Amino acid sequence: MSALKTILASSAMVVVVGVGYGMWSIISPAETRKRDMLRDLPENDPHRMDESRRRTALVMQVLKEASETNENIARSR
Repeated sequence: MSALKTILASSAMVVVVGVGYGMWSIISPAETRKRDMLRDLPENDPHRMDESRRRTALVMQVLKEASETNENIARSR
C-alpha cells in the first residue's frame, strides 16, 4: 500500500509540473514576438536613447540640487 501511495504522489507531482510547464509555454511569447519586443526597446533607437539620457541627467541634476539644500521641497507648496 505504501508503494502505491508513493507512485500516486510521484505521478501527481509529475502531472502538476507538466501542467505548469504547459501553461508557461502557452503564456510566454513566441520567438518572433520576443524579437519584436527587443527591437522596440528604447536602447535600439539612438534618438530615443539620447532623450532617455538627457531625461536621466535632468532628474539627477534635480536630485543633486535637492540634496544640497536644507529646504524641504516636498512641503514648500
